[in-house]
Amino acid sequence: MRKLIPILALMSWVIPSGSSSQDVRLDAPQADEELQTILTAASLTLALERDGADAPQDYVAAARADYRRLLTGLYAEGFYGGTISIFIDGIEASGIDPLVPRGSVKTVVLSVTPGPRFTFGRADIEPLARATQMPEAFTTGNTARSDDISDAASAAVVGWRNAGHPLAQTDGQTITARHDDEKLDVAIVIAPGPELRFGNVVVTGNGAVRTDRVRDIAGLPTGTFDPDAIVRAEANLRRTGAFTAAALIEGDAAVGSTLPMTIAVVEQTSRRIGAGVEYSTVSGLTLSGYWLHRNLLGGAERFRVDGEITGLSGGTGGIDYSLGASYLRPATFRQDTDLYINTNIAQLDEPSFFERDASIEAGIVRRIYDDVILEYGLGYTVGEVSDDLGDRTYSLIYAPLEGTVDRRNDALNPTFGYYADLLVAPFLSLNGADSGARIYGDGRIYRSIGQDDRVTLALRGQIGSILGADAADVPASYLFYSGGGGTVRGQPYQSLAVDLGGGNEIGGTSFFGAQFEARVDITDSIGVVGFYDTGFVGADAIPFENGDWHAGAGLGLRYDTGIGPIRLDVATPASGDEAGERIEVYIGIGQSF
Repeated sequence: MRKLIPILALMSWVIPSGSSSQDVRLDAPQADEELQTILTAASLTLALERDGADAPQDYVAAARADYRRLLTGLYAEGFYGGTISIFIDGIEASGIDPLVPRGSVKTVVLSVTPGPRFTFGRADIEPLARATQMPEAFTTGNTARSDDISDAASAAVVGWRNAGHPLAQTDGQTITARHDDEKLDVAIVIAPGPELRFGNVVVTGNGAVRTDRVRDIAGLPTGTFDPDAIVRAEANLRRTGAFTAAALIEGDAAVGSTLPMTIAVVEQTSRRIGAGVEYSTVSGLTLSGYWLHRNLLGGAERFRVDGEITGLSGGTGGIDYSLGASYLRPATFRQDTDLYINTNIAQLDEPSFFERDASIEAGIVRRIYDDVILEYGLGYTVGEVSDDLGDRTYSLIYAPLEGTVDRRNDALNPTFGYYADLLVAPFLSLNGADSGARIYGDGRIYRSIGQDDRVTLALRGQIGSILGADAADVPASYLFYSGGGGTVRGQPYQSLAVDLGGGNEIGGTSFFGAQFEARVDITDSIGVVGFYDTGFVGADAIPFENGDWHAGAGLGLRYDTGIGPIRLDVATPASGDEAGERIEVYIGIGQSF
């Protein structure tokens, strides 16, 4: 026992005590609030205290590392004459041997005197490519933040790369602090390197997708090097769904007047099956399933079969069935065009009509820009309808033309930007009925306001029309109704139609809808929404004539899951005899629009 006591005493000196507590503070009285925030974020020692660490040697190591980190924080705000002292229990941390264990650390004081804030004196970068966009902050007289120097050098290199010089890089810099004048002189030299063209393209990582198809889908040009073409090529490959990852790697050196390129891909599992079950108080139970092949013929062709049954125990009429198959071949004719073929058979048992339909459609998806898509095709549909106009059959050839511009920052939870879609589908009747065209447009705009942009105002407008044909000459599903989650919340599903008298009604040949929402973030994950929706359905081709309006309003709750908000909306009619007297509930993923 007498031998054990000194051993235990020695261990208690060598092994840090878990019960010790540290007092770590930043002492920078001359620093403004913004600089103190930057220094606090830069300090490892302060981070250890926030995390509840208690090992003395961790504080010693962190304090010694904080000299450089705090200095970097000062440079980031333009302070190049500051002084830093870090005291551990009154001893300068730089003088403490990190290899000698300490029994405890009681206090750590980060003492920072920022000194004067420097501005740029000389701010030169050369040579610059034509049309280079330099940051305005890198200008004589502006605060000499170190990040602005890095940004300026990067912008100069990007300018040369955009001009076809992929090997451009910085070739030296001179930075001089003139303390008497509180100026920072910066001179950066850029080495542009030669102008190059895209060279030989090697494909790696593919096994099931043919190499020639990988090149075709990427669509790299053969002309002058263009970094935007690399971004587009990677997006083209990822969009097919055949690859879990796709990257274009530039060669390190030129080969003659060209730059070799490597396309590195990781293939996705070819086949996939899925199923879904959904329930709502409006549409009842929905059962769905699909089978997907991402590489049907070895060229990243996408083939998918979908089936769905909806309306089980619902209030939207009877039971709806659909079975469809779709085929998409990317990079057909050129890298920015996809060929599609869609087939579908469906039964719709809606409150105002019963319809059976079979269709086939083929066409092209043209990606003009990343956020601008044009689709056009040719289709044939045949079916039968039973509604308050009687029983009839139809047989149509149609030619859909659709343009979409999507400049939202997030499709599931947009806070700024806009979205616009317009579909024009001329149709030719093959059974003696009138021919015409169906037009439908959907526009949405978003703007965030207030502190930290926590309030988002969202506005949606929808408009539709049947031109050249009466309601009896088109499928009932071509006509327009209003009411329910996609148009006017609070009003029953498809409750607004054209009244024929005697309790009979059909869909309208014109439609207008507007939805307004104010979305307020209460916390980072919880938000509330107030909304007002209105809709119009008319018997004429021109909206706002010979028809009726209705409206709904309500409140909603949003819970952000990271991949999209879970949506709960509670609405009531805002017009009509039942205004404020009934409640409709809507649940989904993503914002309502």
